[in-house]
Amino acid sequence: MRMQFWKKAVEDMYCDNPPHQPVAIELWKEKNLDDKAYRSMQELENYAENTQGSLLYLTLEVLGVKDLHADHAASHIGKAQGIVTCLRATPYHSSRRQVFLPMDVCVQHGVSQEDFLRRNQDKNVRDVVYDIASQAHLHLKHVSLEDYLKKIQRVDFDIFHPSLQQKNMLLPLSLYIQSWRKRY
Repeated sequence: MRMQFWKKAVEDMYCDNPPHQPVAIELWKEKNLDDKAYRSMQELENYAENTQGSLLYLTLEVLGVKDLHADHAASHIGKAQGIVTCLRATPYHSSRRQVFLPMDVCVQHGVSQEDFLRRNQDKNVRDVVYDIASQAHLHLKHVSLEDYLKKIQRVDFDIFHPSLQQKNMLLPLSLYIQSWRKRY
């Protein structure tokens, strides 16, 4: 019965008609069910903070950390993590004929969604990735996400480069060293 309720609830959320249940209403409010690109970088940042940032705020709360500086760091880390996640998912989404990159940045560089669907590697496409990655970098300087941002830079912002699809096996060691040096 519970599974049937949630199955129906998800279907109703996609139809913009969530059931009157607190969790379903909150999920529906996320507005990420329509599979549309972000209209602006600000919209992507807001989504990133509301998802990734919220998880970090919750972690701080569970740990009993009540500190304005920690909340501020969580906000920036959440935004950066969400932006990087959007970039990292671009090859996957484009293989399924979906693009979620901010439209304002794409328009600014004369890039269409079709350019990403065709895995276009022209300079203007890389400029879009550069601008988005730069925004993440503004929020974040010295954490694990920086590794991916450096990798994008090394391949001249070609988001479809095969080296970007490989896992970093040294990430746990890198995180340990950064925590030991107290660089986050």
